[in-house]
Amino acid sequence: MRHRVRGRKLNRTESHRKALLRSLATSLFRHKRIRTTLAKAKETRTFAETLITKARKNDLHSKRQVMSEIHDREVVKELFGDILLKIGDRPGGYTRVIKLGTRKGDAADVAILELVDFNEVMKAKDEEKKEQKKAKKAKKKKETEETAPEVEDAKVVEEKEEEKKPKKRGRKKKEDKE
Repeated sequence: MRHRVRGRKLNRTESHRKALLRSLATSLFRHKRIRTTLAKAKETRTFAETLITKARKNDLHSKRQVMSEIHDREVVKELFGDILLKIGDRPGGYTRVIKLGTRKGDAADVAILELVDFNEVMKAKDEEKKEQKKAKKAKKKKETEETAPEVEDAKVVEEKEEEKKPKKRGRKKKEDKE
């Protein structure tokens, strides 16, 4: 029985599991949103939230504790800078898991793990991408209009309709030879 046993093993050894959680948390802090399996997302959520809670103290000891888990200095600077400014006053629940459905290849449940207060960042990025696509389409359309030669409208000439015999439908019959 698994009474009061916390955490998922994720079919990995302890060292592999630690490395996986560290890399997922690093990616989460770098990109503010990651897409992974549901079990990994739920396990990474607890790991990342403990790191954010440690970072809220914002002293040397907490920085060293976070650096022992996350080995990327730029991500740690971002965690203690931008992320703490937005999340610092929140009492908990820094991340959100959104279920997406199942993955086509192996039918694994897929989810998005994201930092809660960074929706504006994601929406701004999405809007920026849409604007880039619109600009690219407009540029392409403009190029095709410039390169296409101008065609003058042809004069319409009316033709007399000749009397047409209606086509016979059906199979042709062989005529008997006499």
